[in-house]
Formats: sequence, C-alpha cells, structure tokens
Amino acid sequence: MVRDKSKLPLSVQTNSRVNLIISDIRESHKYKKEISRVNYLIHTATAWGDPRRTYDVNIKAFEELVEMLDIKKLEKIIYFSTASILDENTNLMRESLIYGTEYIKTKYECYERLKESSFAEKTFVIFPTLVFGGTLGRKSRYPVSYLTGGLREIGRWLWLARFLKLDSKFHFIHANDIAQICGFLIKNHKKEKYRGFRKFVLGQPFISINDAINILLKRNKMKRYFSIPLTKKILKILLRILPIQTTPWDSFSIKKYDFNHVPITNPETFKLKSHAKSLNDILRLSKLPSCNIN
Repeated sequence: MVRDKSKLPLSVQTNSRVNLIISDIRESHKYKKEISRVNYLIHTATAWGDPRRTYDVNIKAFEELVEMLDIKKLEKIIYFSTASILDENTNLMRESLIYGTEYIKTKYECYERLKESSFAEKTFVIFPTLVFGGTLGRKSRYPVSYLTGGLREIGRWLWLARFLKLDSKFHFIHANDIAQICGFLIKNHKKEKYRGFRKFVLGQPFISINDAINILLKRNKMKRYFSIPLTKKILKILLRILPIQTTPWDSFSIKKYDFNHVPITNPETFKLKSHAKSLNDILRLSKLPSCNIN
C-alpha cells in the first residue's frame, strides 16, 4: 500500500505478483479484505507537521489497520519508529514525550500502545538513527532521503565548520542496510532468539560531529588550521545569550548533546555485509560533488 506508486521501482510497479494498493493509510478500511490476508506487515507510513494529521496517521490509522489483520494468519509486524524516543540504553526516554515534536510524541505513544497490544508478541520495532539513501545525481533510481538531500548544503558551511570542534556523537544507517535487516528478520523471525516483542536500533558505530567534519574536509582537500571547542557547557551558555529561536525539542537536544545508543544493530550483527559502513561510503554512494574551497 503506497500513496505514490512512482516512488517504487518500475520492476515492482509492473510485477504481476505484486498486488499494489494506491491509498492513504487513513482509508485502509476500503481494503479490509486484502489486509485480513496479510502474513507480514512492514509498516513505514508516518506523518509530521500538522498535529491533527500526525495523530490520525501515526496512531489512529495504524491501530485501525492492525485491527483488520487476522492474528491467526499474521506471522510478523515490523513497525518503524524513531530512535529519538530512546535514551543511550535504548529505554524509552521520558523527555521525548515532554519536549518532543508531535511526530516524536505520537511515536512514543504508539510504541507504548503496541507493546501492550495483543499483537506485541508478533512485533519487531525498528528504530532507525540518521537515514541516508538515494543519490544526488539526476538519474537516481530511488527517492533521496532528507539527510542525503541536505548534503547539497555542505559546501556552503564547511568553510565555517572547520573552525569549530563538536564532539557530540551520533549514528547513521543507509536505507539499503535497513532493507537488508528487514529481509533477514522476516526470514528468521521464527528462531528462538528473535521471538517475542523485540526492538532494534539501526545504526553503524557512532562517530562525532568533529569526525564528520574532518572526513568532509579531507574529501574536499580543505585545511583546518585551528578549531574552537563547543562543549556542552558552552552550548548551554550560547543558547541563553544568543537571539536564537528554538523549539523545546531543539533546546533539549542541544543540552542532551550525544545521540548514541547501546546496543545498535547493523547488517554485521547478523553476519551480513553493510552497503555503507562508513561516512565515506555514504558520501561516495550519494555522489556528492567536492566543493574544493581553500
């Protein structure tokens, strides 16, 4: 079920084995018969921006869709959430419910409801970290992720970033590796160690923002003469004195500083090979042009 079939490869659109339903998830009731036959549900539909629409899509429509499933026929649900609702130990982070955007809050609430539902024992929850995917070339076969699209702005700010040092940690994951992991979990969900309600935080080993800046500088053959450390304490002071408008979630994120999790899951966890294991792999696959600013 998709809203826009043009985002699917032509090989999927024209495959006679694929029953393609073009619909908004809020109209799932029109396809109750088809949904009742589902053995595996991989749920990625989401919304943000408008509070009412976000609730209707992320919670109400999802729960209505799940209720149409035949629990006897259903083998597994793979539900996509967000790592923003988890702390470093992958436990639910209460602050995300207090300070989070409507998107983050609905993902928090939906996770809690799903864990207590009758479908919990047949559910894997996926928590992607920063997602890259697609290419910046004109002939990209797939949609470009928000973060990969944002790489175009690198050249405008790298000259300034080289004078700053920020050790804040983060994970990333390529869309191809998310697909690999979902395929593995579907094929192996009956194994004892994967049974029951399970959660998987998807990401490669963390790097710091400073590491990322160094990689980008090297790739663009730019020199770094000195850098000013931006510690958590300095960032808190700047947040107070500078006339910067921030949301409650922005302020909390700046104070939190690090966005790393333990444990994390990537293809190597299942003895597979990552499509993009390093930030250099991400940049190469995105076909980001060098900016060459001295």
